[in-house]
Amino acid sequence: MANHKSAIKRIRQTKTRTLHNKYYAKTMRNAVRKLRALSERAEAEKMYPMVQEMLDKLANKNIIHKNKAANIKSKLSQHISKMA
Repeated sequence: MANHKSAIKRIRQTKTRTLHNKYYAKTMRNAVRKLRALSERAEAEKMYPMVQEMLDKLANKNIIHKNKAANIKSKLSQHISKMA
């Protein structure tokens, strides 16, 4: 266990930030799943900008890596373009 006040505070902060980051990462994953589950192209095109914005925000805040965000956006746009 930590012996310094600053180390104890750092542990508290890390727990809080981890919970916060997990929440937003999970929300993003759920949004991506919903978008992939859609069958109509019009609905998917309507939802895509919202998911794209969410991915960009998370990448800017270093919750997910910027390349991961780019890869997900690329895969989603390919998925939408293949829809009938």
